[in-house]
Amino acid sequence: MSDLLQTLQWRYATKKFNPAKRVPQEKIDRILEAIRLTATSSGLQPYEVIVVSNPQLRAEIQPHAWNQAQITEASHLLVFAAWDNYTAERINMMFDLVNDERGFRNEGWENYRQQVLASYVPRDPEVNYQHAARQAYIGLGTALIAAAAEGVDSTPMEGFDPAKVDEILKLKERGLRSVLILPLGYRADEGDWLVNLKKVRRSRENFISELS
Repeated sequence: MSDLLQTLQWRYATKKFNPAKRVPQEKIDRILEAIRLTATSSGLQPYEVIVVSNPQLRAEIQPHAWNQAQITEASHLLVFAAWDNYTAERINMMFDLVNDERGFRNEGWENYRQQVLASYVPRDPEVNYQHAARQAYIGLGTALIAAAAEGVDSTPMEGFDPAKVDEILKLKERGLRSVLILPLGYRADEGDWLVNLKKVRRSRENFISELS
């Protein structure tokens, strides 16, 4: 655990990447696998991760992300895109997958399926999207830790126009809406004003309450 805490002390929101340094594919694959394995509500995994390696697409995204250089200078660009709605088809797909992978049907699990269908499907699509988007944030947290464990720098970004990114990546046609952007790469040797500044967080006493 001490190694993990040291790693988290090392990571920061990288402001300038070295565009000449590529992250090895095996590291990217492990980061993506960590995201895939992370927790989601009811195990529904209601979001997808799009790896944008096409330089033209990244250049198109950049003006709609406050022209932040990380979009084009990072080695890889991940876009977290949530389901635009919970549908019976999507919910059943995941419950059926569990049954297929485990090789049996469980009465309690099937009862829970019906509870989820009855609760999620009738809700307003925007409410469902917001719930799915919050699941993507769980994946982002896993991605930040996994990247740091691999010695890979990252910058979580909300500063972009989701509608424009959805249009560029044709996400609407896939029933998805962009939530977060995560550039991955290696920090530049110079030019990053944040790199050598002390990490500042609230004290434990001002952040954590223990009720015993």
